[in-house]
Amino acid sequence: MKVGRDWKNGALGHTFIASFSGGKDSVLALYKAMKVGEAIGLIVMMEEEGQKSRSHGMPPELIHAQAKSIGLPVYTAPASWSEYERVFITLLEKAKSQGAEALVTGDLDMPEHGSWNEKVTKNVGLKLGMPLWGMDHREAVKEFINLGFVTIIVTVNLSLGMRVEDLGRTLTHEYIKELEVRGVDPCGEGGEFHTTVIDGPIFKQPIPIRKCEIMKDGEYAFLPLELN
Repeated sequence: MKVGRDWKNGALGHTFIASFSGGKDSVLALYKAMKVGEAIGLIVMMEEEGQKSRSHGMPPELIHAQAKSIGLPVYTAPASWSEYERVFITLLEKAKSQGAEALVTGDLDMPEHGSWNEKVTKNVGLKLGMPLWGMDHREAVKEFINLGFVTIIVTVNLSLGMRVEDLGRTLTHEYIKELEVRGVDPCGEGGEFHTTVIDGPIFKQPIPIRKCEIMKDGEYAFLPLELN
């Protein structure tokens, strides 16, 4: 990493808006950024119909329950993939007009050159904060678990070492070791799995969830969640 890009500390001393999926990486990044800066809200992009989030397929009511427990407003809008960047920039501009000075994301492996995050933040005139950037994947998950966050597996890619039986499991140190033995990245950075965080140190109360019927679509399997 060259000198000049200080993405890991981009939120230091700044008000910020956080890109939020409801999963472990975005939550850990938010936690770290809140230690050094002031969060003013969460950006959540929705699919065209507005019925689930673009990143993790979460229903709006679950996203808003997470945000309410964290104590932050949600900046959200539906968008197709072709309109995604334009709509995301519009939300960044709104956040900036309301005091945001930086965007925080949960990326670990963002390339130093050609970064989409850097492109959109420069477009709006915001700083970029990626507290997890460059972290060892196993260390990131260990820190997340050690801090007391609770997250469950909600999406698995069956072609990348995951199984239907993994859906609904909670990330623990023992489970992470099991995944590594199976050749699965402990952060799921290769698209092996996605998670939903339901409790932890930035949550005022746990999120009451009900696990719905597992769904399959090609090489993917999903565990839809609803508020209980």
